[in-house]
Amino acid sequence: MHTIDLYSYRCGVIDCFNEVIHAGIKRLALSHPADTKEERDLYLRFSEEICRKYHTHMYAEDDLLVTDLFPVSDTKGKYLILYYDREETLRSYLDLKKEKVQLNNSGQYCGEARLKIAQKFGRLLSYTEEAVHQIIESNRDREKVVEA
Repeated sequence: MHTIDLYSYRCGVIDCFNEVIHAGIKRLALSHPADTKEERDLYLRFSEEICRKYHTHMYAEDDLLVTDLFPVSDTKGKYLILYYDREETLRSYLDLKKEKVQLNNSGQYCGEARLKIAQKFGRLLSYTEEAVHQIIESNRDREKVVEA
């Protein structure tokens, strides 16, 4: 079997995600998380080319929205590239981040409000409601939040 280097593999994933965004299957997709900005930035030039090819958009994210949708160890403090269909999708994502901050600052990021943030993020990623439910239920690596 031929060995594929990590950079090439991740570039293939970037291409695939942008193809499905262009096809209208997904609104938003995430690159693989990187531990440093420098590691993430290795993919910026390739991402720009792919976004031009598929008429999609990208956003270098230095502070990913952390929810119960994904393990906190895969998201908190990670650097990613968001790929999306139109500016409205990016605005929805950024608004969701603000909503979480407001809930957290007011001590209300718990229970149903916390679940709704994760569900909204899943919908932005074009996951089915069933998939979102299963992913959240199976996630045992959740962000620790001080509840009021």
